[in-house]
Amino acid sequence: MNFRTQLPIIKRADSRIDYASDLLLLGSCFVENIGEKLDYFKFQNLQNPFGILFHPKAIEALISHALNAKVYTSDDIFVMNEQWHCFDAHSKLSSISKDDLINMLNLNLKLTHQQINKSTHIVITLGTAWVYRFLESNTIVANCHKVPQKQFEKVLLSVEDIYESLQNIVQSIKGINSNASIIFTVSPIRHIKDGFVENTQSKAHLLTAVHRLLARKEFLNCHYFPSYEIMMDELRDYRFYNEDMIHPNQTAINYIWETFKTVWISESISNTMDEVDVIQKGIRHKPFHAQSQAHQQFLQSLEAKKAALHSKFPNIVF
Repeated sequence: MNFRTQLPIIKRADSRIDYASDLLLLGSCFVENIGEKLDYFKFQNLQNPFGILFHPKAIEALISHALNAKVYTSDDIFVMNEQWHCFDAHSKLSSISKDDLINMLNLNLKLTHQQINKSTHIVITLGTAWVYRFLESNTIVANCHKVPQKQFEKVLLSVEDIYESLQNIVQSIKGINSNASIIFTVSPIRHIKDGFVENTQSKAHLLTAVHRLLARKEFLNCHYFPSYEIMMDELRDYRFYNEDMIHPNQTAINYIWETFKTVWISESISNTMDEVDVIQKGIRHKPFHAQSQAHQQFLQSLEAKKAALHSKFPNIVF
């Protein structure tokens, strides 16, 4: 008997990810869940250089600013609660130093441009269609930074708004890197602070816009990975959520990663990934007797494994 529904998963026949691949990951915090796995297995990747970006307009703005060589100045930032912030970036970039924030924004913008130019795969995770428009400038922000809500208008992006934004994202990327595979996914994290019905409406807008884009034949090498559907349809039980009942727990993240690996990671590197896994577990091993001869031999063996792997894949560094 089968006690759950399971999505039909088709392995990619081409454009699969291996240790020669270079990835850029942008979007919702679910990007960081997948990014942690890529980091663990030592894939070349850059994750959210402007921090978590929840909605497509924020991702579009980052890509546009990066490719058009925008230079951030003091006009683009503001101070509140003894911290300098930028409405284009997540609060993890915020700083007590005005100059440090400006420098970080410009550095990460250049890194984004470089990464788009060289990426073989770009993963874009959309979290919500709800956005906040800063009334003073009439612009949609990436993050409100706890500025009083009365200074914003909350708006639900229409399907057409999102579609145009995604179209701009793809065209901008393909303008400098026509070979990159762009993988869209919708975050399985529920934004229930917006409201339960409102969250469902938001996800529906995102899904409709993405699939409208993918239906266009001229957008070659654009794909969809069903992380949202896996969570909603295969893992439809609260035992797969964290205590907040909103975010997927580690079991769910591992399951979705394994599916992503089946679809997108080349089988030719499975043995290498196993070697990386052995080394990573060895690095995390906590000995009972750190000075013992047995542990010293273990460390020597671990260093030999690192060196052997690095000789085959110079980009793999522990």
